[in-house]
Amino acid sequence: MARIGIMGGTFDPIHNGHLMLGRQAYREYGLDQVWYMPSGQPPHKKEQEISPAAVRCAMVSLAVEKEEGLYLSEFETLRPGTTYTAETLKLLKEAYPSDAFYFIIGADSLYEIENWYHPEEILANAEILAAVREYRHFHRSFDEQIAYLNERFDARIRKLHCAETDISSHEIRRAVSEGLSIRQWVPDAVAGYIEEHHLYQEKRHE
Repeated sequence: MARIGIMGGTFDPIHNGHLMLGRQAYREYGLDQVWYMPSGQPPHKKEQEISPAAVRCAMVSLAVEKEEGLYLSEFETLRPGTTYTAETLKLLKEAYPSDAFYFIIGADSLYEIENWYHPEEILANAEILAAVREYRHFHRSFDEQIAYLNERFDARIRKLHCAETDISSHEIRRAVSEGLSIRQWVPDAVAGYIEEHHLYQEKRHE
């Protein structure tokens, strides 16, 4: 049985914060692999322009090619239509019934997951590894939110002890459009790909 971490997202572009989360999950929980899985057409970004799947996959591939245990997965981008995490995790369980899946999320998602499509299926089909971060503006602490979700959904949520990062793909795209360097936020190979293919040159309406 393989222990496989799943890192989902648009990865437009993938950045050092994404890699830091995957590395920490791989080491802290002794995972066999972490699959970086760019989304196909994410439901929450239907009205937002995102780069083609092939472009986002290429950047992920460059970012993880020298990273131990980290891999690109095109499981979602090869599926037509809108892709939902609940459906993805269900299909993964069907395709790899002998493996155990660990869904890796940032702290924000721990507070938002109840609003996702069929959260009960997400929490039933994978153990959740959530990056630790405290928020004063939520009415529950991080530990209280874990306890609440575990009780309500019979979930399996564990803490992922990772340094906090405020990098966002949106800020990276904006920096590129303004002609600023992004090499402090993304792997050199990804920065080179963005420059070579003239990505994010125009500001998007988001």
